[in-house]
Amino acid sequence: MIYLALGSNLGDREWNLEQALALLAEALKVDMLCSRVLETEAVGFDGAPFLNQAVCFESDITPEALLDLCQDIEVRLGRPRHEAEYDAEGRRVYRDRVMDIDILKYNDSEIHSDRLDIPHRQIWERPYVQELLNDITI
Repeated sequence: MIYLALGSNLGDREWNLEQALALLAEALKVDMLCSRVLETEAVGFDGAPFLNQAVCFESDITPEALLDLCQDIEVRLGRPRHEAEYDAEGRRVYRDRVMDIDILKYNDSEIHSDRLDIPHRQIWERPYVQELLNDITI
């Protein structure tokens, strides 16, 4: 199973989540199991609250192709293309975003590269991610 986290804190957050799910389902041609939608405060920066949701599905898409798809959907929904930013102390800089799609788990794979960390490290850092995953764990 592949698990993703979706989040939005700009614009019509519910619509953004719905559109991201529709675009994922259309591109992957899969049925997805979706968690409930949960509102959380921004973590790591002073921003508007997020609506978050987790989804899981089965697919033969490669992790790298899935990352490309997720980033393409983020851009299609209005998020500028981006590279990770870090402050002078080396801490990650976060910003408000129309859509954020993270690959949480990809089957039982462990991948640590310049582009991907699977499982995603925020699974354990952010309690709401575990809460959403509990909604859909099969």
